[in-house]
Amino acid sequence: MTRFLVRLIINAVALWLTTLIVAGVTVRPWDSGTLPTILTYLLVSLIFGIVNGVIGGFIRVVALPLYIITLGLISFIVNGLLLLLVSGISTIIGFGLRVDSFWWGVLGALVLGVISWIIGLILRPFVRTRA
Repeated sequence: MTRFLVRLIINAVALWLTTLIVAGVTVRPWDSGTLPTILTYLLVSLIFGIVNGVIGGFIRVVALPLYIITLGLISFIVNGLLLLLVSGISTIIGFGLRVDSFWWGVLGALVLGVISWIIGLILRPFVRTRA
């Protein structure tokens, strides 16, 4: 449970930094204020984690030959599409992630992945794992 919460917070912080770096990716909170903004980032991070784990895992298995043929470059397209899917889910909810276009989604997914990886590397020594 601790690892899940740490990953959720890492992804929320990475999403926040991504919205600061990539102009076409924004998050609209459900209300004004600091707490609603933080909760919105956490909710979008949770939705992205679920979409990435369930649908992304299925797509990666089905598209394995494409991953091999393109030497993994198709993953940028898949991650961009997953980010657009999360944006669509957020639109249905009425608040959350907004991605302006497909290419902003691809760039946003790339930046999100890199930032999440860097934060995860920094925090890895501080997170206790069960043996």
